[in-house]
Amino acid sequence: MAQLLILTPQLDDNDVLPSLALLSHAQTVRPSETAQLVHVEQHDVVILDARRDLAGAKALCKVLGASGSRTPVLLVVTEGGLTAVTADWGVADVVLATAGPAEVDARIRLAEGRGAAANGQNTIQASGVVIDEASYSAKVHGRTLDLTFKEFELLRFFAGHPSRVFTREQLLSEVWGYDYFGGTRTVDVHVRRLRAKLGDLDQLIGTVRNVGYRFNVYEESDAAPAADNG
Repeated sequence: MAQLLILTPQLDDNDVLPSLALLSHAQTVRPSETAQLVHVEQHDVVILDARRDLAGAKALCKVLGASGSRTPVLLVVTEGGLTAVTADWGVADVVLATAGPAEVDARIRLAEGRGAAANGQNTIQASGVVIDEASYSAKVHGRTLDLTFKEFELLRFFAGHPSRVFTREQLLSEVWGYDYFGGTRTVDVHVRRLRAKLGDLDQLIGTVRNVGYRFNVYEESDAAPAADNG
């Protein structure tokens, strides 16, 4: 789940990107003014509303770029606005205001990934687990894990959101994607397989009864957390 900052000239307009209502990303809406750029670094992706004021949006992009911020910008435009956007805007991607939830989610993930790459954040480290996103590899205390693609994606998502509890439905949406039509049972199966491959650290993925799962965090110098697996 990404932390989104939505900048729009009309705060009372709830239709900047209607598909966001069907996704689980956290959203903060603020006016598209230069003063609001102080909040940019607190978010994973900036969604900038350029549907009605392309010139104003471009100016704001320029200011954002000049500030040295590496937070990626996803520009929301109309069909006609697409022709005005060029590389010198400095945005990570553009999306039509009418785009469906699957496309919007994909573009947010891509923008977030580009922002992480720009910041050199290709490695996730948590509780003895080291995930190299560039090579799609994961290690536990130096031992390489033999993971399938979905097991890797699941572990990466957990380690990237330590201590947070996610329902099975949220994990399906975030890891398998909005268009996945399988049941939540597939989450349990992959968690079980992932725990088996983690070996002695299988308790890193904890079960929160009647809710879902979380990635447990502890200092590597400490003992592993007591198992709470269900």
